[in-house]
Amino acid sequence: MVCTICNLPSELGRLGYRLSQTARLMIGVPDYQTYAAHRQTTHPGEPVMSEAEFFRERQDARFGVGTSGRVFRCC
Repeated sequence: MVCTICNLPSELGRLGYRLSQTARLMIGVPDYQTYAAHRQTTHPGEPVMSEAEFFRERQDARFGVGTSGRVFRCC
């Protein structure tokens, strides 16, 4: 079976997705697709952040930046 997006065999496509997901998690970038699926199944009817909003919110949370733009971390 061949992936309709990348024309690779579907097993290679899944492996590539898993490797990229693992690499993102290793450097602290969570997966938007996982977030969106969680929101749709666990919180149906509630709004889902766009990918850009999700990325910004996760970066702010990771580096401790508040709405004022100030860093809240101690070190």
